[in-house]
Amino acid sequence: MTPPPDITIGIAALSLLACLSPLLTLSYLWQLKEWRWDRLREHLQREGIFRTLFGWTRPLIVALYVAWWIVVAFLERTASNEHSFALLGYFALSVYLTPVLLGLLTVVQFVRHAQRIPKWTQKSLAVTLGAGLLDAATIAVLIWTSSLPLIPFLVLLQPVAIVLSWLAFSPIDRILKHRIIQKATVLRAQRDMMVIGITGSVGKTTTKELLAHLLADRQPLVTPAHVNTEMGVAQWLTKQLQKPQVTDKSAPRILIIEMGAYAKGEIKNLCSIVQPTMGVITYIGSQHLALFGSQQALIDAKSELLEALPETGHAFLNGDCAPCRLMKSRCKCPATIVGTAGHDDLQALAVNVLDTGIGFHVNKTSFDVPIHGAHNVTNVLLAVAVGQHLGMTLPEMKERLKTFAPPKSTFDVRTAHGVLILDDTHNASEASFQAAIEWARVQPESHKVLLTSGIIELGSKDEARIHHELGASAAPIFDEVFFLNPSLAKPFAKGFGKRVTVVGKNTAINRLPPKTLLICVGRMPKSTIDRFVPVS
Repeated sequence: MTPPPDITIGIAALSLLACLSPLLTLSYLWQLKEWRWDRLREHLQREGIFRTLFGWTRPLIVALYVAWWIVVAFLERTASNEHSFALLGYFALSVYLTPVLLGLLTVVQFVRHAQRIPKWTQKSLAVTLGAGLLDAATIAVLIWTSSLPLIPFLVLLQPVAIVLSWLAFSPIDRILKHRIIQKATVLRAQRDMMVIGITGSVGKTTTKELLAHLLADRQPLVTPAHVNTEMGVAQWLTKQLQKPQVTDKSAPRILIIEMGAYAKGEIKNLCSIVQPTMGVITYIGSQHLALFGSQQALIDAKSELLEALPETGHAFLNGDCAPCRLMKSRCKCPATIVGTAGHDDLQALAVNVLDTGIGFHVNKTSFDVPIHGAHNVTNVLLAVAVGQHLGMTLPEMKERLKTFAPPKSTFDVRTAHGVLILDDTHNASEASFQAAIEWARVQPESHKVLLTSGIIELGSKDEARIHHELGASAAPIFDEVFFLNPSLAKPFAKGFGKRVTVVGKNTAINRLPPKTLLICVGRMPKSTIDRFVPVS
């Protein structure tokens, strides 16, 4: 089957266009999972491998194409020469039309603004472009070998294309990573700096920002939002330590590093780069249990920060969290335990939830901090304990914390057109979810609505149980619940005992009336929240 050159070129172009949409979607998804096999595997297992990788429309078109192929092959055996020629013509037409249909799907995705596109970095460009070139080469070979009927199947092979491209790029990627990490390690070793590492299941970003606010006069270098991995910190640190003002003798001498991890050994590697002198553990919960395998593995991973501290260093632990308290035995340096139970090294008493934030007393000093959620008391205490260790007084810190502004989308409270919104969409954990439910309970609004994407990477063992418990906790408080993740909505709904609405891109949403409380928990774009808020 050898069509004219112009038709061949058209088929090739349409086939590449057909491959573009799944290729971009897979690249986007893998980048979202930080190009990690473990996180991608967990996502595919939870959301469904076939649906996530292929969708339903493209496989259906290819399946109809195969069915027609089989029908033609069967009829051709019994047809006359005249009819046989006609059947082959119909099949040839399907070879041309199938790429047209598949290509139109890509166009529709872009026209509807429904196409997911990765953030264009050197890595995403290399991997996506490499997969595209592999597609182009495959199409060229199929045309050259007169195998045009096989071209429609290429749209289903995009997972293979992206994996092969990633594997081809990996050796170069590893070399580049090694160079960046080595450079960051050397630059850090050349400078006498106090490095404060902060880790935990939740509360890392809030505690980091609280501490940065307290130490603002000392001009600390602080990791920006979403930078808490080995590679991210190494890249950021290299840029910061090469700036002229940092190489000067009067440069900042304090580094505040947020440390995240998805597996054992990652915080240890990060510590080998930044060489922390102080460590803060905010909370140990159930976050990312699907990746760690057990809570003990999670505790071991977070303890790597404490084990990396020198004997002259200092650790700060959340005493309200039993696993954190037990981690004191991992320290070879002094440790300060903070909490609200009345028997810790630094204690908050008379905790009060205010309209403007939280209030409490520490050693007869009254704190009023404009940050919401009683669970944030220990985060404030950890920052205060570090400040006190560095010579700041409680009255001084009390005044400074009055002007603190919490990180956006981290238990952030705002009002939009009469609707009171709690935005906790930076991240989500069982503890922060329960804290949001408790905060909603004490609010005066009569109509309360929960919008959530649920909590991911909990593992199949705990996922249903935790969401069932969250649903039961939410039942007496919320009038309506909207869920962005259908699979997580089911166990939540069982615990909630009432109807839970699953929200998709095309779901019709009635905007909430003024004087409604809207609690938003879990990763979601701002545009999703805006769908619920009155226009004016």
